[in-house]
Amino acid sequence: MTPANLKRIAPWLAVAVVIAAADQASKYAIGAALRLGEVREITSFFNLVLAYNRGAAFSFLSDASGWQRGLFTGIAVLAVGVIVTLLARHSSERLFCAGLALVLGGALGNVWDRVTLGHVVDFLDFHAFGWHFWAFNIADSAITIGAGLLILDGLRSHSAERKL
Repeated sequence: MTPANLKRIAPWLAVAVVIAAADQASKYAIGAALRLGEVREITSFFNLVLAYNRGAAFSFLSDASGWQRGLFTGIAVLAVGVIVTLLARHSSERLFCAGLALVLGGALGNVWDRVTLGHVVDFLDFHAFGWHFWAFNIADSAITIGAGLLILDGLRSHSAERKL
């Protein structure tokens, strides 16, 4: 990567680092305030709960024997490389890069957990009518919002192409 490319993507990388740092700070605070499995009711539809996820999204493969840690770490490292490359190639496309930066920040926050702890720390628990959504964290939220921005960017680009 050239210094010019690095300079163009530096703001997007900074967004990713801020997301990852906020994610790690929130996980540290929850870990200091709650014991594993402890639930703290905040509202009638939202709890804080300290949970460990050894799997991927929605606890996919969380019951596997441990091999999934390396797989998910490898996927995250590969994703980081792809995202940085895409940022360099499309640095002037703001919505696209904002989505990528959020996904990158979330991936960095979760891969840090996976490498240092062997699991991802989750703590946000939304629920209604006795049904609980899977616990998640700030990194997961950033990845989801980033994916939404990427979809929106794709729809906008496709719509603009159709008008031409």
